[in-house]
Amino acid sequence: MSQSTTMTKTTGMTIAPPLSPRQKAARSLVWAALLLAAPALRAQSAPDAAHADAADARTTDTRPAGARHAPYVVVDTGHTPAHPGATGASGRVEYLYNLDLSAAVAQRLRAHGDRVLRTSADGREIALTERSTQAPDADLFVSIHHDSVQQPFIDAGRQREFHGFAVFVSERNPHYTQSLRCAKAIAERLVASGETPSLYHAQPIRGENRPLLDAHLGIHRFDDLVVLRTAPIPAVLVEAGVIVNPDEEQRLARPDTIAKLSEAIAGGIETCTAPQ
Repeated sequence: MSQSTTMTKTTGMTIAPPLSPRQKAARSLVWAALLLAAPALRAQSAPDAAHADAADARTTDTRPAGARHAPYVVVDTGHTPAHPGATGASGRVEYLYNLDLSAAVAQRLRAHGDRVLRTSADGREIALTERSTQAPDADLFVSIHHDSVQQPFIDAGRQREFHGFAVFVSERNPHYTQSLRCAKAIAERLVASGETPSLYHAQPIRGENRPLLDAHLGIHRFDDLVVLRTAPIPAVLVEAGVIVNPDEEQRLARPDTIAKLSEAIAGGIETCTAPQ
């Protein structure tokens, strides 16, 4: 499928244009898969000693005193099965890409001893403000997404012109300076891993025109993004790549790409949350 949803993040959610019959058929198949997978997703998010994906912030920390100083990070899976975000060129929805990559990021952080709270990883609906405020004592909130482009570009068949990652911060976040420091740390790792920053969101067109803070690193300011401006802690949103581009979508779905991206994002998180 070559058509996709429009990326409009003024409320922190993606707004979908009308779907073609082919898109509707593909999305129906995805919905069926998500419904079948929902119990497994909830089971995967249940806390246990090794994989506490959903309730870390509500449990007592019983680790040795020395280990309690490890960074505490909220890893947010963008969107939900009911509101899955953009639709990739193949018909696979953004939420599934976000779920794969956020799980890999969380796994890497835990492997390095960090404390992690995952949000929207169990398939249930969750309000934007609830995502960003669940752990006010965390060191960082990171929301993982995959990108689209405005509908006129899709209608014109120009999807392959757009690729690369983008990172967003909000000046309305109470910890803007630290948010920007973390955005730079993550973007630097992505660039070092061979990823290319996208400057698409800085284009002076309707629905975009976001202030570009660092062209080399693809960092933009998006002050009204709900999860960024409402977080009481430093917050960053990462668009890992453009899934309406069929070539990039195939690459982003590969396990080796997910591993590379998760290593870069986790590495940037650890750099910016390390003691100063």
